[in-house]
Amino acid sequence: MQIQTYGEWPSPVDAATAAAHDGSPEYVGFVGDEVWWTEPRPAEAGRRTLVRRHADGAEESVLPAPWNVRSRVIEYGGHPWAGAVHDGAPLVVFAHFPDQRLYRWEPGAEPAPLTPVSPVGLGLRWAEPVVLPERGEVWCVLEEFTGDGPSDVRRVLAAVPLDGSAAEDRGAVRELTGERHRFVTGPRLSPDGTRAAWIGWDHPRMPWDGTELIVADVAADGTLTGARTVAGGPEESVPQADWTHDNRLLYASDRTGWWNLYRDGEPVCPRSEEFAGPLWKLGQRWFAPLDGGLIAVLHGKGAQRLAVLDPETCEVVDSAGPWSEFGPTLAALGERVVAVGASPHSSYEVVELDTRTGRARVIGAAHSDAVDPAYYPEPEVRTFTGPDGREIHAQVYPPRHPDRTGPDGELPPYVIWSHGGPTGRFPLVLDLEIAYFTSRGIGVAEVNYGGSTGYGRAYRNRLRGEWGVVDVEDCAAVARALAEEGVADPARLAVRGGSAGGWTTAASLTTTDVYACGTIIYPVLDLTGWGTGETHDFESQYLETLIGPRAEVPERYEERSPVTHADRLSVPFVLLQGLDDVICPPVQCERFLARLEGRGVPHAYIAFAGEGHGFRRAETMVRALEAELSLYSQVFGLKAPGIPALELTS
Repeated sequence: MQIQTYGEWPSPVDAATAAAHDGSPEYVGFVGDEVWWTEPRPAEAGRRTLVRRHADGAEESVLPAPWNVRSRVIEYGGHPWAGAVHDGAPLVVFAHFPDQRLYRWEPGAEPAPLTPVSPVGLGLRWAEPVVLPERGEVWCVLEEFTGDGPSDVRRVLAAVPLDGSAAEDRGAVRELTGERHRFVTGPRLSPDGTRAAWIGWDHPRMPWDGTELIVADVAADGTLTGARTVAGGPEESVPQADWTHDNRLLYASDRTGWWNLYRDGEPVCPRSEEFAGPLWKLGQRWFAPLDGGLIAVLHGKGAQRLAVLDPETCEVVDSAGPWSEFGPTLAALGERVVAVGASPHSSYEVVELDTRTGRARVIGAAHSDAVDPAYYPEPEVRTFTGPDGREIHAQVYPPRHPDRTGPDGELPPYVIWSHGGPTGRFPLVLDLEIAYFTSRGIGVAEVNYGGSTGYGRAYRNRLRGEWGVVDVEDCAAVARALAEEGVADPARLAVRGGSAGGWTTAASLTTTDVYACGTIIYPVLDLTGWGTGETHDFESQYLETLIGPRAEVPERYEERSPVTHADRLSVPFVLLQGLDDVICPPVQCERFLARLEGRGVPHAYIAFAGEGHGFRRAETMVRALEAELSLYSQVFGLKAPGIPALELTS
């Protein structure tokens, strides 16, 4: 082992390598016996392609650039494609990101539009399609803007003709439901075709606060009748519903404080762990019923594993294999289950489980080591103690290098990572952005602060009315604990995060003295503006629970905002923002920087054209990572060979 200053170790994990491996397969599904999914292409302007796995195992990207299979419904999107075998060949319907129209694709033909371009506002958008060739329709969620404002919008279930007759005629789209709810998920049809189930909710609730599960009868003419609420409520979250092979309604609910499964209203294997998660994207799936009566499930506290549940005996058998975390995208056909799994040593892969044999194998997007795995970080899953003795869950990644160590008596710098959401969680998976820092001798700690998912409703509800307090306190508690344990250098601590994590980062820098610098990425900075028209409809009333009812505590909105306390910020920072972001718009950054003008705080603001909420282009991710490392190098007094120097202005 060679001795070298922490943060200056040579590493093969450069920013381009990390960017090339960003993102994961998503939205798996079956078309006949074949498995299909979407996959990111960072080097192709960040588009998502649709991948088909043929019977012989060959993978094919069926839609070349510039086709981009991604929905903008509720801005975070939803399941953007569906397929069926029709006349012996695949018939696929997908949403194209640039225009948000639905298109029909069949082998040997160019995609043909099924829906029109809206002449009003932000357009017509579609998600969670279900292809029904026998009806000549695709059923899905329709999000229709009625004006230019982000909340001038309605959402219903709709049926789109497969013959293309609605491509220029909005009137040819058949609406299946009235505007019963502000938000709806796509319809799930019972195997016998007689009933449809979907989920709805209304402002100011978010889907993890309270939803309603609705069932309607499907008439012979394809209309939905007798819609009734069968589960859910203001304090009961139902994030997914489906039907068993014998037409019984299966759904997840957190009525006991944990997302557990219910069949026709009766609990299935109640446990103090999660069998579902927060519905950030329409069509996320944590369970899939199998033909024989078993249920494929994701479950756990924190990280979620793939398992098979026997609802009659409550036996839960985890799938064998190296994957410790699975994304909320399951599909089942007969006894086959397809999922997307990863581990601290491998990126997300498409995995197929044969429930008859118990054999699981990688069938797509197979992980390939970009560098020697000796440079990968090794996580330590920790539980820290925060204010009032409360538990704080975190994943700590110490510096790791096969032939470097730090000098005796020197402690490494650490970066505290705050996740987005804030109703979310850090997955326990290989992330080359983390390796980018740990392989250079900079530690990383991912904090699943109070309010995170995966640990029950009580843990999730800690953030109610306390956003900007509990998250900031929990991140600081982890940072201080690592310093007190002699793990991290207390003088070289940084904090970083994106979206809600950008909020926590900015709030941490303006209300604590724990950190020497920070990286703020597409953040919320001004609650007053963000909650009054500066964000999208989905989260426009999120603050009613995170901060409190505006009508009752208006002063809290200003008091909590980092923009209000910009004068307290005294340490260097870098601010990274996409100019096309409609969730956390650039105006928030501009307002924050205006408050800082003339105060002499070293900082850099980098705005990326063509990027929205979440960077997707390889060149953007490279620039962002290198800027972040340059910031830490300058503040911590490190040498960063080969990294462009970030110019900090005051």
